[in-house]
Amino acid sequence: MKSNPLLCILGLVATQGLAAGEIRTNLLFIMADDQGPWAYGASGNCQVPTPNMDRIAREGARFPNAFTPTPVCSPARASILTSRYGSELGITDWINPKVDAGLGLDPELPTWPRLLRQAGYSTALFGKWHVGDLDSQHPTQMGYQTFMGFRGGGTSPKDPVLEKDGVSAKRDGFIVDIVADEAIAWLKMQNPSKPFACSVHFREPHAAYLPVRDEDWAKVKDLDPVIPNPNLPGLDVARVKKTMREYLASVVAIDRNLGRLLDTLEETNLGSNTIVIYTSDHGYNVGHHGLLYKGNAQWMLKPEARPQGTANVPTGQRPNLFDTSVHIPLVIRWPGVIPPGTVNRHTLSHLDWLPTFVEIAGTTLPPGTIIRGRSMLPLLQGTNGEWNDDVYTEYSMKHGAQVHLRSIRTPEWKLVRDFNNEGRDELYHLSVDPEESRNLIADPSREVAQVTAELHARILAKMEELKDPVLELIRK
Repeated sequence: MKSNPLLCILGLVATQGLAAGEIRTNLLFIMADDQGPWAYGASGNCQVPTPNMDRIAREGARFPNAFTPTPVCSPARASILTSRYGSELGITDWINPKVDAGLGLDPELPTWPRLLRQAGYSTALFGKWHVGDLDSQHPTQMGYQTFMGFRGGGTSPKDPVLEKDGVSAKRDGFIVDIVADEAIAWLKMQNPSKPFACSVHFREPHAAYLPVRDEDWAKVKDLDPVIPNPNLPGLDVARVKKTMREYLASVVAIDRNLGRLLDTLEETNLGSNTIVIYTSDHGYNVGHHGLLYKGNAQWMLKPEARPQGTANVPTGQRPNLFDTSVHIPLVIRWPGVIPPGTVNRHTLSHLDWLPTFVEIAGTTLPPGTIIRGRSMLPLLQGTNGEWNDDVYTEYSMKHGAQVHLRSIRTPEWKLVRDFNNEGRDELYHLSVDPEESRNLIADPSREVAQVTAELHARILAKMEELKDPVLELIRK
């Protein structure tokens, strides 16, 4: 096994970064489910009232170039916990309990909650899990001391069945409020002299978007939303607008509870020593490219305008690695470290959370641990240094369609290969076409041929590095 130079760096920080008796920084990691990078005010969307998401950006930093390795729930969440790609973990699509019985995260893998717990942090998770339904894959087996939420991929927005203290029962009320209530109660019990790492994983704005509280719906019910691609041939504009209103209502419900969490930090005098992170597991489309959902998107075109399906990609389906699917919202507040109003445009990934949290906690990784991310601490501290802004993403979809998508994205170009379907490759010149509206893969120019060959070689090299099982399929 090749040595990872980052491990040496982390070890050095662990031995030199904390003085005797120094109080370590708390972590409050708040994650939405299915929130697009465009769906909050600080991103430039003035139609969605998100004062608390915007507050974090205003009091800390916004990172407009943050990405998920895979644009669906389970592999994205597995990457967050382990700094590994889903193809390495055997989790390449969302875990469907009807056909994926037993599939989930290996409890022997290092996870950042376990590493921080071993370093003396109190750890808790409130909300969605979705990286394994077995007891051996339970959050408390992965490093969380406290868990209240649901293990699967979804539950009702109102009166959900939730697990607490190992017992599942129906709870009255809106789940977005219940999850926040439980997290707030836990935060209020924390000892200021002991560090904590609290994860709050909202189910919102995952479908079904409604119902929400009347006060949340009132903020968007009369909105005539500006929608992307309104002139796209065949787009069902009425459906897009209706869906957008409902979706934004769900975002507003999160934001209201995000404000409650921020208020709790202030009331308990924990705010000045707590990093607050707000993000999403992946991006989302509501009319973008004529689609609904994320990497496993479906067309929002009228039936007669939908492309004809194939054996592997049925009519109505549009598997993708569009930026709107892999791009995530990310705002971080760290008092005394991140200057208010910072905008950092370097590329970050969910793979970076584990090494970042390990470094902040002043602990080390077990010998031989493989990680694919890098600590973002230099970016948070404003030192930056050399930073590679390229990103590799993947998606082997198996529920609804059969694709093996792999992509390299640079600040200028993006190549997407589907190794299971001919004719589905895509190339976008992002520096001149950031909306990914023109697929250049068939362009006969020398430049396109050269860029395609270079990026294709990089995709294959990355697949080799990850020992991607798809390589065996394409070599046959």
